[in-house]
Amino acid sequence: MMQQAVSRRTALQGLVASALGGAGAAQAQAAGGVNFIGWSAAVDQVKAHITAFERDTGVRVNYENFPWAQFRTALVTRLVGNAPIDVSWISDAWLPEFAEAGWLADIDDIASLKRYNAEAANYCTQSMTYKGKQYGLSYYGDHMSFMVNTEVMAKAGLTAPPTTWEEVTEQCLKIKAAGIMEYPLLLSLGADTWLIEFVSALTFSFGGSFVDDKGESIMGAANGGAVAAARWLHDAIHKHRILAPGAVETVELNGLRAFGSGAHAFTIEPTYRIRALNDAAQATAHGKIRPAMMPKGGPRGTHDTCGWIRFYGITPAAKADRARRERAVKFIEYFGGRDTKGEYSFQKLLLLDMGLPSCALPIAQDAGVRQFWDRWAGGGAVVAEQALKARKKDVVSPWFGEWVETSNQAWQSVCLNRATPEAALGALGNKWNELKRAFR
Repeated sequence: MMQQAVSRRTALQGLVASALGGAGAAQAQAAGGVNFIGWSAAVDQVKAHITAFERDTGVRVNYENFPWAQFRTALVTRLVGNAPIDVSWISDAWLPEFAEAGWLADIDDIASLKRYNAEAANYCTQSMTYKGKQYGLSYYGDHMSFMVNTEVMAKAGLTAPPTTWEEVTEQCLKIKAAGIMEYPLLLSLGADTWLIEFVSALTFSFGGSFVDDKGESIMGAANGGAVAAARWLHDAIHKHRILAPGAVETVELNGLRAFGSGAHAFTIEPTYRIRALNDAAQATAHGKIRPAMMPKGGPRGTHDTCGWIRFYGITPAAKADRARRERAVKFIEYFGGRDTKGEYSFQKLLLLDMGLPSCALPIAQDAGVRQFWDRWAGGGAVVAEQALKARKKDVVSPWFGEWVETSNQAWQSVCLNRATPEAALGALGNKWNELKRAFR
């Protein structure tokens, strides 16, 4: 998930006001350990792994966390105030802005961390790279998955998931004709922080991109993937009526609940949601939901989808100090790479405890990991294959937070039949180029 950009002026105002405690609390941390700041997720797992790290390395960790809603502002406030942060959790959506501001140090000269690229899904490394430099090591990597309800498909006599978006339409129409349900397709197109992942996955599957290799908009190209994806969405709602008009008001969490109720045949959801969808305590359709490859769209279609990561970043101050750098690198490797026993133990812990996938490809061979995917997804082969076809969001930029609000409005205008795909995405592309020029 992502948040709107926070300017340096906002951060400085927050520092002066000390609304979030300011840098003082961090300044009070004792020297000689690793000062690590994260958001309030997986706190128990992080603490357990910190205990193991301290035991195995003899390096103490000063751990501080904030709720997700406050975290970005709290972190920026401390970075502007030169608080003694060594390592922090970072969202891929913040990387360009943080790198431009000088708040993160690259790891290109740290071979012990860079070596993990050889064992990671490609989109993960790309998502940590800005202007040719890599800025961290991931601990969580996920992608949008196309999911199907096998029970609904069986009722309609469908024996295999659709492989193209044209087939999605055909299968949905067959389900409708059988009187099984009115809207077989469910997509969460509400204007929340997930919408950019949904529309990116759809655009990529139509063989498209939002920008070219030079970062210039190609969103409004008449034959481009974004326009084709938007046209398919429009027709799904207004022509074929396989997707409810209310999709524009459905946020991801509500979509998850609706699909788990068994009221739909097909959807797109983050892969980590598969456990909740097949949990008897959380979903009526449990045991019936399976991941399938993202359908291809149009003549240039691919099975590509949208991926995202969260990673460990090191501050310039920590990297510049030899002792702090040594401790920080040990910490990042233990949490984002292999521990002292050579295992991806933190990534495995997050998957088994919380259902969160990782970028580390070797853990797919772990017996416990295989059992996890067998139980919750009917096997891990599709998940692994889809991860290899995940792409980073190509619109992540210093102006991303401002642009994404316009993006949400543009896609919703198409779904509401208020603008053609060409007009909506053409205007969106103009907004992108305007912000890009202003940044220079």
